[in-house]
Amino acid sequence: MDDRNKAEPGTGDTGRRKNEHIEISLKEDVNSRLTSGGFDRYRFRHQALPEVSFERIDTSASFLGRRLAFPLLISSMTGGTEEAARINRHLAEVAEKRGWALALGSGRAALEKEEAIPSFQMRRLAPSVPILANLGAVQLSLGYDADDCRRLVELAGADGLVLHLNGLQEIFQPEGDTDFSGLLRRIEKICREAEFPVGVKEVGWGIDGGNARRLLEAGVRFIDVAGAGGTSWSQVEKMRLRDEVRRLAADSFADWGIPTAECIVEARRAAPSSCLIGSGGVKSGIDAAKALALGADLAGFGRSLLAHAVDSADSLDLRLSVIEFELRAAMFGIGAPDLSALRTTDRLTAIG
Repeated sequence: MDDRNKAEPGTGDTGRRKNEHIEISLKEDVNSRLTSGGFDRYRFRHQALPEVSFERIDTSASFLGRRLAFPLLISSMTGGTEEAARINRHLAEVAEKRGWALALGSGRAALEKEEAIPSFQMRRLAPSVPILANLGAVQLSLGYDADDCRRLVELAGADGLVLHLNGLQEIFQPEGDTDFSGLLRRIEKICREAEFPVGVKEVGWGIDGGNARRLLEAGVRFIDVAGAGGTSWSQVEKMRLRDEVRRLAADSFADWGIPTAECIVEARRAAPSSCLIGSGGVKSGIDAAKALALGADLAGFGRSLLAHAVDSADSLDLRLSVIEFELRAAMFGIGAPDLSALRTTDRLTAIG
């Protein structure tokens, strides 16, 4: 393919942008004003007679043909710079140790610059868990094709590719790509040509039931609804904007999006056979249990892990251990001995 088709304004600054995203995410209040992901609208009813042994609770799962100790995913965060590589090494080491799936940050930088590739090569640190490569779906409108997706999956040693939908982020991003026309057709073409599983995720505004069905019909193998309630990427990009109009407009979108819990319910109803990941405002093992009980196959954690990953592998390991204990404790608290029982429980009730 002619590389000129890929040369868009700002692409040479991808690494700088990634470092800015990390710094802003750590230091600024960029949370969605919908701060719960919708999980506070649900409550588990305590089971005083759980009739299960806590030590025998089974949280094992599988994803893309690999076994997991927990149905949990470290969501896409970063890649492409030295700092991102250090973070990804911590994420990979701990994902392998604890049996979580790992999704890498956008791999566009690796396709643009050879020196960015090592920050995405985490398979040697996580040989047994599922790893997802990641690319912005809008790049398909700019000339990226199945060969580029294939190269990204291969260089990451990944089990599959997730294409992320981030339309609102792109329109607020100083160097954003904003032509999302005909994107479903292009996604369908990648799914048809790829010999690896292709999934689609949002970045924090949510995928509703109708779109989940359309994506499944297009050949998408898994969907991460990534709803509102966690990081607001319009708020992240606001911190980088010099354009006064867009900077002021960004605040009006701080509560934009569909809460994650609502997305999970809709997507499961509309696409009952799909593999669903619930992320966006999932902040505890109890939130993860609610996501699973609402219909998700996996629950994803993103920016809430970032500070721990920046700190050290030990700090991240402790945080994941707490989440795991919370999930198992919630299952014990409703008498669910395994994930099948959690997903079919009648002890999750809507509040109000």
